[in-house]
Amino acid sequence: MPIQPVPRVLLRDQAVTVIRSAIVTGELAPGAVLKDSELAGRLGLSVAPVRTALARLADEGLVESKPQSHTRVTPLVLQQVRDAAVVVRAMHELAAGEAAAAVTPDDVGAMRAANGRFAAAVAAGDLDAALTADDELHGVLLDRCGNGAVRATIDRFTPAVRRLERQRFAAAHGRESVVAHERLITACADGDVAAAVATTTEIWTALLSELEETPDDRP
Repeated sequence: MPIQPVPRVLLRDQAVTVIRSAIVTGELAPGAVLKDSELAGRLGLSVAPVRTALARLADEGLVESKPQSHTRVTPLVLQQVRDAAVVVRAMHELAAGEAAAAVTPDDVGAMRAANGRFAAAVAAGDLDAALTADDELHGVLLDRCGNGAVRATIDRFTPAVRRLERQRFAAAHGRESVVAHERLITACADGDVAAAVATTTEIWTALLSELEETPDDRP
């Protein structure tokens, strides 16, 4: 979404959210130089919360700073994206293993509804809606898992993966994901932990395989 002024509540956190979104969507392109005063003006904030936000995004690997030089959006380095994807896959596998046997009928219904939205978004070519629905579907298992460290790790590394995923998202991959989601939902409905974990592995391994075929954009 476009960068817009944010309400003066939790300024640092909201600045992080807006700038992160702009990086992930490509509004702030890989390699783009970031000037805290310019960003502050666009956000309608003072410089201090923007500087703090950029420091946090540097910790997440989305921004890099060189002393006495510049701060910029981190270029897309394929190996770094692969590394992040492996970590995210492991966390989703862990969440599926801990949650699959504990899901409720309401959880299953929420996952099916999310996959319906995902399928509709893929058919319409609506990438933003597809990724939102995908997060909602897997988020059911994250909520049921209840492991804060798992969610924090996923939140930390997913943006790096999504930057590249947005560039190479294809309808064919999306349709395959709809089918894989259905298998995951069925496994959870049946309380089949092994199948839920295996399907989660399959979903993320398919993404990693596609990353292997994506050119490295490192300058």
